[in-house]
Amino acid sequence: MRILVTGASGFVGGHLARTLAGAGHEVRALTRRADRYRGSGTPVAGDIGDLASLTAALEGCDVAYYLVHSLAEPDFAERDRAGARAFAGAAAAAGTPQVVYLGGLGDDADDLSAHLRSRREVEAILGAGTPTTALRAGVVIGDGSTAWEMLRQLVERLPAMVTPRWVQTRTQPIALADALRFLAGVAGVPEAVGRTYEIGGPEPLTYREMMTTVARLTGRRRLIVPVPVLSPRLSSQWLRLVTDVDLPTARALVDSMTNAVVVRDRSIEALVGHTTMTFRVAAEIALADRAERLDPAA
Repeated sequence: MRILVTGASGFVGGHLARTLAGAGHEVRALTRRADRYRGSGTPVAGDIGDLASLTAALEGCDVAYYLVHSLAEPDFAERDRAGARAFAGAAAAAGTPQVVYLGGLGDDADDLSAHLRSRREVEAILGAGTPTTALRAGVVIGDGSTAWEMLRQLVERLPAMVTPRWVQTRTQPIALADALRFLAGVAGVPEAVGRTYEIGGPEPLTYREMMTTVARLTGRRRLIVPVPVLSPRLSSQWLRLVTDVDLPTARALVDSMTNAVVVRDRSIEALVGHTTMTFRVAAEIALADRAERLDPAA
């Protein structure tokens, strides 16, 4: 198949482009600077805000992945809304048979964070404008993932943590390899068009449980004491000081960490024929990948 991947310079997009190219697909990687792109696939110059460039990039594509978000920008919701409308319009004009979008888990009946509301809004815009398959995920565990790096750095840098209440929030992390398997697995599948799927590991965990597991895997003993007095603003400042996460992203992440994000429907596993690995195994792989990246000769 001929497949367009937007966000191919990002964490999930870069790995997905490599996965799809490795499976023999003709991959187009949408990028603002085609001359600087070094990832998998053929770089195609384009911008989410430029309808003409999007239509040209989508021409002849069987599937298009929409993996763009503006989380690091203060006005991310407005940017993502405009981007989704432009992409849906371009995909409809190009006659693209299927758009695949990766959004966020979360119960619609819950008071969703601004970040999760934005992800849901983008999903709705794409679905209303073009044939779409939506996948919803929580934390993606892999070397280089923002959420994973935040967890790893907190465990690595703080022997004792006085933590916000969100460390008790339940989420359903998914290994990068599993997320890629599901994303690639729905491409070109007619029964997946117009559907929304939830993806996650086999069990929900709190952020505290995940940090405790990482501490054990890295041979550390960590004291984690949740307290109710750290406001979201102070909590995001704390993350910014202790980790490498930029402040706008930290604020959006902290806002979302108040929402429980768990899988209620596992129907995609039967569709794709794949079951997911545990958080512990995913964390072991992420740690091993980081060690190899930092010291390939080891």
